[in-house]
Amino acid sequence: MEERGQPNRRRRNEGRLDHPARADDRVRFDAEFGRRFSVFVDTEEEFDWASPRSRESTSTSAVRHLPEFQRLMDAHGIRPCYLIDYPVADNPESRAVLAELHAGGTCEIGTQLHPWVNPPSDEEVNSFNSFVGNLPEELEKAKLVALTERIASITSGVRPTVYRAGRYGVGPNTAKLLEEAGYHADTSVRPHFDYSNEGGPNFLRHEARPSWAGPRGQLLELPLGATYTGQLRRYGRWLIGDGRSNQKRIATLARFGMVARVALTPEDMPIEDVKRAIEWMLRDDLRYFSISFHSPSLAPGHTPYVRNSAELSQFYSWWDKILSFLATQGIAPASVTEVVEAAWRTRRA
Repeated sequence: MEERGQPNRRRRNEGRLDHPARADDRVRFDAEFGRRFSVFVDTEEEFDWASPRSRESTSTSAVRHLPEFQRLMDAHGIRPCYLIDYPVADNPESRAVLAELHAGGTCEIGTQLHPWVNPPSDEEVNSFNSFVGNLPEELEKAKLVALTERIASITSGVRPTVYRAGRYGVGPNTAKLLEEAGYHADTSVRPHFDYSNEGGPNFLRHEARPSWAGPRGQLLELPLGATYTGQLRRYGRWLIGDGRSNQKRIATLARFGMVARVALTPEDMPIEDVKRAIEWMLRDDLRYFSISFHSPSLAPGHTPYVRNSAELSQFYSWWDKILSFLATQGIAPASVTEVVEAAWRTRRA
């Protein structure tokens, strides 16, 4: 990809990912781009979601189920992006699975950084440090370099250019480090969610629109798909907040169709809610939609979302229904590379 210009010295907040994008940093796709969606898979180790994080939780047995999911993607002409973390990149069996998928040319391999299982292990394992953007800049950089190089050893030297911070944990230095490391896109921002009660980022004021980030303005931010639905959706930030307090009120508002927060994921998000969310996003003139889930959900018993074989069947049924719905809405699949190229084409025009 060509050189992307000089640093934008007027960028407020140095293009930080943990701050909302400025209006003039939003990507305005051209008519050729149309409406597109991408699929991201947080390809990671299995762990107990109800227990404290541990450096010892490094099993990656669910990765062997990726080829089955890839066959579904192939059948629909979708090129998913597998965002792999260090235990996956370091496990021989997982490496073999990802290497074969990459060699097939029908997927992309990106980076997902879980700091508690990513060397160097110089920090204490706790909730605050589980957001990699909270770590000292040099330690965040060292972890990113270690993971990037380990992934490149799977993909015949091809370095990953798509990044997601585990737990969406970007910080003040993340965008700068990604630009310096040669990354083209970040996918860490989760609009309308707030992790500040644990020391993480607050994305309540972020939108689900792609934007330019980084000190040089050369990093494309592709937020996770999420929106508010319902009659009072414009007040969702205040009525729902971080989603943890006053659960009874939030449930009541959703039940009566007043306001709900919906993420574009098969994990704990009913298909009709997601379809309704996409309809609202289309009304908001969004042109790009990001759908994500965690790889351990591909096998029963690893996540709260797929606990048994019946729920695994429901998981795949969700995909059949959402892919059919996207087609009826004229929303076509796009690889991350295609989205990045389209964003730069528009920017150069």
